[in-house]
Amino acid sequence: MVRTVSAIYEHGILRPSEPLSLKEHQQVNVTVSDVTPDPVAQWLDHEYLAEVDAIDEPEPSLDEVRAALSKITGNLSADIRAERDAGR
Repeated sequence: MVRTVSAIYEHGILRPSEPLSLKEHQQVNVTVSDVTPDPVAQWLDHEYLAEVDAIDEPEPSLDEVRAALSKITGNLSADIRAERDAGR
């Protein structure tokens, strides 16, 4: 079972604010957070971001990105219009 509940810390003990369906003396893992989590964090793919951070290559400079983009031929607006019109 994985469940997030609020709790109050009193006299060295975490007291959940609602009943939990656990057996007496059952061992559990507890994650404690004293701040409100970032609402966007639940939508992020943290495993992917960790893999990207592990890549040992320098990020391209802005000039390198601009140079690569300048080699793309065609007109993005025209492509979008063509795709839109094809869907009619």
